[in-house]
Amino acid sequence: MAAGRALAALLAALLLASVQLLQPGASFTISLRTVDNITVMIKLRPGVSPSCEIHVKNVVRSELKIKPGENVTFTFTCSNPEKYFIMEIQKNIDCMSGPCPFGDVHLYPPGLPRLNRTYIWDVKASTKAGLELKFSTPWLRQIEPGETCPDLVSYNINSCIDMATVNIGTFCRNGSVSRIKLLGGGIMSLHLPWDSPLTTSGFNIANRASIKRLCIIESILKGESSITLMSPNYPLGFPEDELMTWQFVIPSNMRASVFFHNYSLSNCERKEERVEYYLPGSLSNPEVFKLSDSQPANIAGSFNLSLQGCDQDAQNPGILRLLLQVVVQHPQVDENVTHLVDLSKEWNMTVTIHFEGWPSRVPLMSEPICLICKDHRTCDRVLTLVSGAVYKISFLCKDLSRLRITAEKGISCVDFRWCQRKIYSLSVPKAITQLPIRLHKFIWKLLASDLINTEITSPSLKLQQHVPEQRCNTSYSYSIVSASPEMELNVGIFCPGGSIEKIQMRNNITISLKTFGKGFLNESNHQDLKMSFVPHIKDECTFTVSPNPKAKVYLQTPNWPYGLPPYVSISWHVIVPSKQVARLGFSKDRMGISCETGRAYVNIKEETLGAEETVCREDELLPKPRNMYHDFWVNVSNCKPVDKTQLTLQFWVTLADRQIDLGVIIAVVAGAGVLVAIGLAVCCVRKKKKKNQNPMVGVYNANVNTQVPGKEGLFTKGRKNNESHVYAVIDDAMVYGHLLKESNGSVAPEVDVYRPFDGPIGSLPPSPPPFSFRKDIKHSPNTEEPPPLTDSDHDTYTFAHQKSGQLEDNGDKNEKNNGDTPLLENKEQDGLVE
Repeated sequence: MAAGRALAALLAALLLASVQLLQPGASFTISLRTVDNITVMIKLRPGVSPSCEIHVKNVVRSELKIKPGENVTFTFTCSNPEKYFIMEIQKNIDCMSGPCPFGDVHLYPPGLPRLNRTYIWDVKASTKAGLELKFSTPWLRQIEPGETCPDLVSYNINSCIDMATVNIGTFCRNGSVSRIKLLGGGIMSLHLPWDSPLTTSGFNIANRASIKRLCIIESILKGESSITLMSPNYPLGFPEDELMTWQFVIPSNMRASVFFHNYSLSNCERKEERVEYYLPGSLSNPEVFKLSDSQPANIAGSFNLSLQGCDQDAQNPGILRLLLQVVVQHPQVDENVTHLVDLSKEWNMTVTIHFEGWPSRVPLMSEPICLICKDHRTCDRVLTLVSGAVYKISFLCKDLSRLRITAEKGISCVDFRWCQRKIYSLSVPKAITQLPIRLHKFIWKLLASDLINTEITSPSLKLQQHVPEQRCNTSYSYSIVSASPEMELNVGIFCPGGSIEKIQMRNNITISLKTFGKGFLNESNHQDLKMSFVPHIKDECTFTVSPNPKAKVYLQTPNWPYGLPPYVSISWHVIVPSKQVARLGFSKDRMGISCETGRAYVNIKEETLGAEETVCREDELLPKPRNMYHDFWVNVSNCKPVDKTQLTLQFWVTLADRQIDLGVIIAVVAGAGVLVAIGLAVCCVRKKKKKNQNPMVGVYNANVNTQVPGKEGLFTKGRKNNESHVYAVIDDAMVYGHLLKESNGSVAPEVDVYRPFDGPIGSLPPSPPPFSFRKDIKHSPNTEEPPPLTDSDHDTYTFAHQKSGQLEDNGDKNEKNNGDTPLLENKEQDGLVE
């Protein structure tokens, strides 16, 4: 018996557990009246496994449909049915066969289970009537397809014309859309999450006269705001040859602006797609615009905007769609303040005023908007001005620091004869710097033909190359790029206040001035960058550098850090002052590349006669730091490197005063003392011999040059203007007494008279051929350079002191041979020349 009672208790417990498993939740009863024409449908959520079911009259099912006039009680087999089921409540309203139940729309029936639910109102009406949906505050806000509302409460509105359904849009609560008017019938749906406390639909339905268009959407904007609206069926196509209207209700003391952010056009066979505005105070309403036009801005008060479609091509209709933004602002304090931008004297230049980050960044529509206006109605976030005109612009913007200016100017040279002597100033015009907008970038595009190159100079400020060891800290910098169809070479980034005086480049050049901070307004008056067109140069780029004695100058190859392009040659001409010495060093020991074709070289050469040239290949060590006493050249020539190796080279230059060695000073002083002693000795000897000395014979040596080649400093006057070829002093008269005898046997000396040379004489004597730095200029192997001349090579004349015995011997010999005939009649004898 006890065992039987225990078994019975166990069976009862199992039965109770099974009943609790089948009916763990409360039961629900839905009673629908026939007159309400409402249908309730409970079904599984898409993509959810059937872990919960509906229990109706001991029958378990996965979905439940309750029709008008039915009364159903049911339960769920789980305690959380909102995870598995959704519910649709659809009410059909027929306004064609009888009167419509206009007024507030209620959420009926009450007492529904807490599931995600959708209320649908399907209204059928004649196209001769208009259906108006009026929403209670806080009104609605249209969202893009796929976007969700913060509270998950959304409205979807469709218009039904004949058999076609057009999606007017999806809306969230808390917006500006107060009314929507539809042509004919419509389908309205309200989506509520299972935990929403909402108990009212939030809108009512009213009957209106025919609106003669697809729909009218009314938006009320009371204060500063920004709204986004889309054409019906967005992002799909607007219905063919349809018309719709947006009505904007705005206080008259506010200003509204319209922007089209995304639109596309269909292929029209007849008519033209357009937008029409009815603007307050306009004498030409409706004002018609293309979708590609800048739309009206700074509108004072309420206005209407209509979108008109066209008859589309049946074979290729295309898509007409539009996403627009309306921004409402308070009138700005400086709304009536205009700024004059005079570009009448400029040519080939554009000035664009834009928001920060343009064009790569698209501003969020929720961001505060800044507008630039070139007249009362033409305003936009981006405004482009062209040269040759004068503009009066104004700004609708609370914070002008959010705006920027980008300008571009083109300078070209096709015929070198027309532009070889012109010097162009690369400075920002005052028409731009005087605006209360920060300049972001000014771009100069320099275009020239193949045989014409570009030279950039900075006479006073000079340029500093931006390198890691020597960064620019100025308010602006220049980015220089050389481009050709085959190659683009990033020359580098430069700023004022350096040592680079000049840059010569081939190909077309783009120079971009970019500003940093507000300091450019103060420094813009000191710009001195200039450019000119020059004849063809052999190197891709040549720098002229005058190092600052107080700083270490760093220079690096272009295209840093990606390396020089193959077969490109770059040169630097470094100027060394006469009383200073330069120190040249490289930042690394080797070039760091391997050549696939050709050789890479570094050449160093001083500009002085007889200087040796240092040449290093890519497989050799770079020169150690060295002193350079004259102007010098550094040339870097690239080969075709193997993959993954690039030629990047950096070197530095410093200047210091020349130091004279103490040993040199002592040697010079000692040498001077020796020369003085020799001079005194010579004077004493000459005075002692003067009494018995025979007449001195002066011999002019025609084969000796009067000047050292290339040393103009030895003579302050030209050879034509000085008397370097005239006997300055003849100690005694040139007497040839031993050749001429008078009748009394005495010797009468005849004095020789110097006759000046009457032939052509240049300002400088011939000099050795100039040194060529370029390796591709070849010299003849048979040509020998003359040895360099020193300061001791300017012995112009030779004075021969003949002894008395020699004079007597010569006299006897001549007397025997020629009798009384003087020797001076033979001009070439003994090397004597008049």
